[in-house]
Amino acid sequence: MESIVALLTLTVLEIVLGIDNVIFIAILAAKLPADQQAKARTLGIGLAVITRILLLLSITWVMGLTEPLFAPFGHEISGRDLILLAGGLFLIGKSTNEIHDKLEAQEHGSHATRPVTSLASVVAQVILIDVVFSLDSVITAVGISGVLWVMIAAIIIAAGMMIFFAGRISSFVEQHPTMKILALAFLILIGALLVIEGWDQEAAEGLHLKNYAYFAMAFSVIIELINLRVRKLSAEPVQLHNTPPSIPPEKKLV
Repeated sequence: MESIVALLTLTVLEIVLGIDNVIFIAILAAKLPADQQAKARTLGIGLAVITRILLLLSITWVMGLTEPLFAPFGHEISGRDLILLAGGLFLIGKSTNEIHDKLEAQEHGSHATRPVTSLASVVAQVILIDVVFSLDSVITAVGISGVLWVMIAAIIIAAGMMIFFAGRISSFVEQHPTMKILALAFLILIGALLVIEGWDQEAAEGLHLKNYAYFAMAFSVIIELINLRVRKLSAEPVQLHNTPPSIPPEKKLV
């Protein structure tokens, strides 16, 4: 019975933590040709699963990353902290750059024209951020259950659900420009949380910053969904740079 409860708890946790990853993968995949996007999303989530399972199998090494390496300005910094700091800064920089490209970058040609982005470059970026998200997820999972098969099963079940919904999430974000900018803003917020946690984990946990951040994100999504439902704009939404023409209003999800 204990194992079943732990499995359900970990599965929910993996899904919640995996939403960040799915959003990041969806935004990166949207830069690829349409026929490669589903492959990129599936590959990205698959890599996340492999990364987390490998980290679980090398849990002794992972826990060793929590040992302090040095203490600048009185703050002890471990290998885990360095990964979180680097990953957080990368996420903030990448998301800010994406917002700039969508709103400020000069367009050349039609809306359908996209910059050349290769599947390999997308996968490389996904692997980089997967390590950051997976490290935090694995350490949390070990704290909840020390049973290996329970942790692996939870990761695989959560991954299956993410693959199932990834296409729908990606499609919805692409249809609504405001949701895309909100998603990028969420990634900046998550990056900031990673930086804070990497610099002072005790302060981040003591203030329950993740709870406040996820509440703010959920609340803003609800408000925007209400906006989309109430307004029911008949005109085409504003087109962001480097995005395909929007789907006609009668085919929209909202």
